[in-house]
Amino acid sequence: MAPEPSMAPMTLTTVVASTRPGRVGRSVADWFTARAAECDEFESHTVDLRELALPFLDEPHPPVLRQYTKSHTRAWSRIVEASDAFVFVTPEYNGSFPAPLKNAWDYLVVEWQHKPAGFVGYGGVSAGTRAVQMGKQVVANLRMLPIGPTVSVPFVGELMEEGAFRPGKIHEVAAEQMLDELVRTARVMRRLRSGTY
Repeated sequence: MAPEPSMAPMTLTTVVASTRPGRVGRSVADWFTARAAECDEFESHTVDLRELALPFLDEPHPPVLRQYTKSHTRAWSRIVEASDAFVFVTPEYNGSFPAPLKNAWDYLVVEWQHKPAGFVGYGGVSAGTRAVQMGKQVVANLRMLPIGPTVSVPFVGELMEEGAFRPGKIHEVAAEQMLDELVRTARVMRRLRSGTY
């Protein structure tokens, strides 16, 4: 007998938004994914948009129809469909998030719906705050649930050691708060999607 939808392990997907050479986003995401793996409620994994290598949206049909013609779209659809919650790890470029992240959101519609979204913002003095706030508007339009708790990492370069991100206590505490909220919301949203709520 299959487990109840609310009892089966949930999948948390951490998305690396930056694709540029020399980025630190992958290191920040690796830290968060490892931190999330300590949470018994989630199976945690990372999707790196540089590795995923989605071209700019090249599907002829509106994504809401799910009439995909490209293998890369179908692969991305499967990943998002199988996920119960998301964390987007993003820098701030010119007051907003990177174009590859918007492109990844725009490829799909139905697969995102009724799933919680958290954010890890990083950068200089602003810690990616404007990218996170603008990102929350986009995911809300996709009928996701942007949660309140975020992880903000100002002056991220000062926390890098030999290519690895070394978080401070404040970042660890923020990650714990965000994961707690993701667990609560993902559980409820899964029941909503399955029609058992």
